[in-house]
Amino acid sequence: MKLVIPFLTTRPPGGPEAAVAQQKAGQAILVEGLNKSYGDWPVLWNLNLSVGWGEFVVLLGANGTGKTTLLRVLSTQARPESGMVNVAGYDCIRQADSVRRRVGVVGHSGFLYEDLTCRENLLFYGQLFRVEPIRPRVEAVLSLVGLTRRADHRVKTLSHGMQKRVAIARAILHQPRVLLLDEPEGGLDQESVAMLRSLLREWTQSGRTVVMTTHNVELGLAWADRVAVLSDGGLQFQNREEYRDSAKLQLSRASSPDQAASGGTALTAGSPGE
Repeated sequence: MKLVIPFLTTRPPGGPEAAVAQQKAGQAILVEGLNKSYGDWPVLWNLNLSVGWGEFVVLLGANGTGKTTLLRVLSTQARPESGMVNVAGYDCIRQADSVRRRVGVVGHSGFLYEDLTCRENLLFYGQLFRVEPIRPRVEAVLSLVGLTRRADHRVKTLSHGMQKRVAIARAILHQPRVLLLDEPEGGLDQESVAMLRSLLREWTQSGRTVVMTTHNVELGLAWADRVAVLSDGGLQFQNREEYRDSAKLQLSRASSPDQAASGGTALTAGSPGE
């Protein structure tokens, strides 16, 4: 079985360069004028985004608006056509390896070896990231996501929700400065969702940053410091009070440009803070 792991690195996250980069990084994530297309189909254009350290940002948007693509660009899994993309003080194009060492990713794929156990997967990833001491850290994250009793079960024998827990454990194993999560609550039961919320709250309280996509409007409003809608290739942040009524936000997300022309409430692309 072959597993492609585009965001991994075999180099440790420490070293003098980390301190220098952190001094230069005024923002955890800074994106300016990002353009990304697939063939002749533009997905993101002139997109701007600024996320501070310790901030939790949730991205909403209809299917196909580019939420996953944006996270793939931020994690260096996809290369933009143009624009500046900076994560944790490093350029995602010129310094991709440095970015990868500082992000944790939970996507639609768990990036797990199904024939290995939960513990074996984490030990493997811990070795790739040169986590030290590795075994205590693996046991700690297994406990954190509630998988201690399932640690020696093969991943392929687990339910989808349990596999998602292993993926979350993998993403936080090396204690990345930035977490990029694509609908991480999908497939989780209520207990697991509560675990995830607690984990992410502690993550941001420690000064680290979370960017997460979801289709659950109420969850996004409850969890995030800021909520943005991805529409027409760009992001629009609004005053939080305007999002108190989740029904209004759902209407905004569902509206099309044609509806906007006829007096609807479609959100247009814009830069953060507009």
